[in-house]
Order: sequence, then structure tokens, then C-alpha cells
Amino acid sequence: MKKIFWAADSTVQTNDITTYPQTGIGQVFSLYIKEGITVKNHAKNGRSTKSFIDEGRLEAIDREIGEGDFLFIQFGHNDEKIEDPTRYTEPSTTYIENLTTFVNTARKHGAYPVLITPLERRCFADSTHLGLGAHSDYVAAMKQAAESLQVPLVDLYSMSRSELKKAGEVDSRKWYMNLEPGVYASCMEGKIDNTHLKYEGAVFFAGLIARGLQDLGGMYADLILDF
Repeated sequence: MKKIFWAADSTVQTNDITTYPQTGIGQVFSLYIKEGITVKNHAKNGRSTKSFIDEGRLEAIDREIGEGDFLFIQFGHNDEKIEDPTRYTEPSTTYIENLTTFVNTARKHGAYPVLITPLERRCFADSTHLGLGAHSDYVAAMKQAAESLQVPLVDLYSMSRSELKKAGEVDSRKWYMNLEPGVYASCMEGKIDNTHLKYEGAVFFAGLIARGLQDLGGMYADLILDF
């Protein structure tokens, strides 16, 4: 039985009742995959590539992943937290080095790594204009790593920005845990949460990743149901 392992942060993690209604992409991704494929979601709130490795979470994947499995690698939100040395990575150096460690962990077992750029935050400058975003340096670095390591990449960042722009400030509220409509500037402050997802958002953005895998073709497309 093929397994999809997910190494990522809170936008992907599996939640329980203590964080309801927050829902992670990895929590619902099985909706899109074919029968006989299992999702092993190791994503955890607040983790960067650095803290995920330092806490032994990649080591746990290393012990279980096998030939023919897949490792989905999706980080960026917490790598950019320069105020926190336990999580921060510099995009063009340590971030790429850590991504390389993830890739090599998969490959040494005959598994297939996939790099996934971070989900965009719901940061509208006003009621109609999406802000510049916070992940661009890490997105560029991940794309550089994908090219140099010859790893397939799903650009969730660009896809999610496109969908946010199309939906606009009002219609995009249904995807994120934003509980104070009409507040634009802050991505996360108190009840204003424009980073984490509700169920509908998790399903929607998981679908974008599924489409990205279909576009890659071959064994990646073979993971996904026709929809």
C-alpha cells in the first residue's frame, strides 16, 4: 500500500476538538486520493523546516517511509519568523539546506519527494486588493531547490493567491479562521486569523494541490481521483 507522508506546519496539520473549527490540508487530503493510498500526516502547528528536524519529526518519518511512498514537504510560514532562532531559517541558505535534508531522507528509501510552496495568508489591503504577501523569498528559494535537486513542485502559493484575488475579501472569509470580518491589515491578531483554515478552506486548497499533482502527470497524477 502506497503512503503519502506530509511534513509541514499548522496549515496542514490534523486538528482535534481543542482547535475546532481549524482544519488542516493534510487532514482532508484523503478526499482526493485513490483507494489503497494512506495519508500519514506529520504536520504540526508552529513548525519550520528547522524545528521540525530539531524535534525529531523528520526522524520519525525516516523510520517509517519506504520504497514507492511519497513525502510532501510544505514549509515557509514559520521559517520566516526572524525573531525566533529556534524556527528561523535564511531563505537562500539554511532553508534550502533543510529542504535538501527532507528530499534526501525520502530518496534514500526509494520514496518520492514533492515540494509544495506555502499557502498564502488572507491579507487584504482593503476590501478588494490582496496585499503583497509574506512568503515570496521562501517561495523563490523552494523553487530554486526544486530545480537544483530535480524535485517536482506544486506552487500552492501562486495558486492560492490567484484564488484569493478572484474571491475577494468577503467571499474568501469562508476559507480562513477569520472571526472579525472587515479587518484587513493584520494577518493574525486575537480573533483575526487569516492564516489557518476552516474545513471548507482546507478542502478547497487541498483540491488545488491535487490539481497540481494531476498537472505533474505520471505517478503523481495516479495518486488522485478524477474530479
